[in-house]
Amino acid sequence: MAKRAVILHDVHAALGPPDQSDTLVEAQAIASVLRELDFEPETLATGLDLASLERTLDELAPAVVVNLVESLEGRGRLVHLVPALLESLGLPFTGCSASALTLSSDKPLAKRLLAAAGVRTPATFAPGARSGRWIVKSVWEHASLGLDDGAIVAAASAAQTIERRRAEHGGDWFAEEFVPGRELNVALLAERSGPRALPVAEIRFDTFPADKPRIVGYAAKWDTDSFEYRNTPRSFDVEPELAASLRRVALDCWALFRLDGYARVDFRVDERGTPWVLEVNANPCLSPDAGFAAALAEAGIGYEAAIARLIDDALERAPRTLRAER
Repeated sequence: MAKRAVILHDVHAALGPPDQSDTLVEAQAIASVLRELDFEPETLATGLDLASLERTLDELAPAVVVNLVESLEGRGRLVHLVPALLESLGLPFTGCSASALTLSSDKPLAKRLLAAAGVRTPATFAPGARSGRWIVKSVWEHASLGLDDGAIVAAASAAQTIERRRAEHGGDWFAEEFVPGRELNVALLAERSGPRALPVAEIRFDTFPADKPRIVGYAAKWDTDSFEYRNTPRSFDVEPELAASLRRVALDCWALFRLDGYARVDFRVDERGTPWVLEVNANPCLSPDAGFAAALAEAGIGYEAAIARLIDDALERAPRTLRAER
């Protein structure tokens, strides 16, 4: 008899913009793999009614939960609530703990933790800054929400731009020092021997005009008709010494935030070759066409094998008594 696996995603995914609806593609792909692994997948949309979710999970009694919740009803700052519920219920689930998601998703807090640990990360804007270029970002939301060419501003305009983004998109916003240079990332996958850093990916800006900011904004990720989407190819042709350095830092981030399952660390590398950690993404997209899957393929790891590894990792992290019962 097939074991049941529940795939959880935010209820807003079906109605939201591309960065949210892509979760449905992710869920479908994972459901297909779970069937091959002799699981009976059940996809559930969840929102703020966690009591209802608890009742449903109690009825379904899954052997494992695949947590694809990146926000609750579109609010990224609530991303930790579902894993917190799963932890309280003793249910094995894929990906990071509630505490890891809380610490890494609050970008200014994550930056303070990185800096305290000696990991280079761009400075956070503070009132009174008078020089430099700054890039305005959401504190909690990922997927490059609100990130476009207008997000890069002089110090004199930073506070005003932060307020404008807050009025336009809602939520909390901040600015960090803009690092000109290259954009790279390292995907991380939990293996039995410990986390594995996958091949380093670089987003290329070779065809960008000289006066256009070289950033991976919202359009580059989600607007298929945009110049940015068509002109930001991914490359794994990264110098070995730099790649090794980035992998080491990414693994340091894994340890610092006590990550589990899978994650991605985003970097800028400045014109002197110095790496700076932009973000630690504890819940990156697992769609077959996303960057994580591309890194898996570059490493020679099949998509199905990776999903199987995440399921095994979730079950291995569960208490022994719970594993025996299931």
